[in-house]
Amino acid sequence: MNRPKNLRAYFLLAALGIGGLVLLLREHRPSFLRPDLHLLAYVSTADGNVTVVDLVRLKAVGRIAVGPGLSGMREHPTRPEIFGISAAGGYVWIVDPRANHTAGQVIARITIGPLPYALDFSPDGNRVYTTASGNNTLVAIDVKSRAVIGRAATGREPVLARATPDGKTVLVVNRREGTLGIHDAATLGLRGSVAVVPQPEDVAVLPDSSLAFVLSRSERRMSVVDLRRGVLVTNLELAGKPADMLLKPDGGELYVISPEAHGLQAINTWTYEVGDYMVLGSTPTRGVLSNDGSLMYVSDTAGDRVTPVDILNRRIIRDPGKGFPVPAGDEPTALRFDPNENLLLVVSHGSGDLAVIRVRTNFLVTMIPVGDHPQELAVKLF
Repeated sequence: MNRPKNLRAYFLLAALGIGGLVLLLREHRPSFLRPDLHLLAYVSTADGNVTVVDLVRLKAVGRIAVGPGLSGMREHPTRPEIFGISAAGGYVWIVDPRANHTAGQVIARITIGPLPYALDFSPDGNRVYTTASGNNTLVAIDVKSRAVIGRAATGREPVLARATPDGKTVLVVNRREGTLGIHDAATLGLRGSVAVVPQPEDVAVLPDSSLAFVLSRSERRMSVVDLRRGVLVTNLELAGKPADMLLKPDGGELYVISPEAHGLQAINTWTYEVGDYMVLGSTPTRGVLSNDGSLMYVSDTAGDRVTPVDILNRRIIRDPGKGFPVPAGDEPTALRFDPNENLLLVVSHGSGDLAVIRVRTNFLVTMIPVGDHPQELAVKLF
């Protein structure tokens, strides 16, 4: 007599089990379907090391000594390699993630010169561009041979080299001189120099390589440079001194984050108009934007949280069932998505952790200890 009820109960349990398995597959697809696939995060720390975190097992699996004064860490767009800079050592280092049972190891150190700070890849990934701010030099490195293949003089204190999307130009931000150097990517020769806001530190370039936006963290202004004519177009007034800027993938808008103004501004890159302004928190510092340009996360250093933003509708996400605010440890700074944008990774500078947040639910999954005062973050799937 109870058999039909039992069958229904068994069927319900089976359905729940299948549903749970499907969810597991969706959440951990790389490790479940491909045992040889690895998803790892790399976090630089103040003591000159890089901590390797397995994002499937959610634990630290290695620690690599790379050198003092770490900065500018980035994953290569196509090769299974992590690049970074030792500012104090004056070299670019390269880590092979596949070595040492995926704990990684340094496979090259390439001498650049005194005080390099940042690096950028050419659009085809064949070159690395960086600068030595201590001797005012632009440097090009061949990725495959690990050899320096070009050097050129720059303005005073070059802190950043950025390749334009068309691959024809390398822009150099000369901080002490207050200029943007426009160099030929093939020869590194200087084609022009444009005076911009004082003490510039960062630059964003439109996808068609026509305009550059130059940011100074000490100024409430931003410079717009016409790269084809090599002239200053205008200086835009900002609500406060900026800490970070993010360009929408289609290039239509630039988002400027300001701790001083407690939020972000949207700038129309075609009309150079400063548009919508959003208040986000006490000290918004860094941001990351989804590939479709619809979702942004902003770290609030003083608030110890991450703020999810529906950037298209200009609203903070507070939907029922989704976490807000999202805790992210003590003094969260740098943020990155994993390649599939399932996880948001946040460096907690004060607590020495890597916060792992599930994007779909905006809930904190775990905090993984990574070392003393973590700074930068790279993610590699291989």
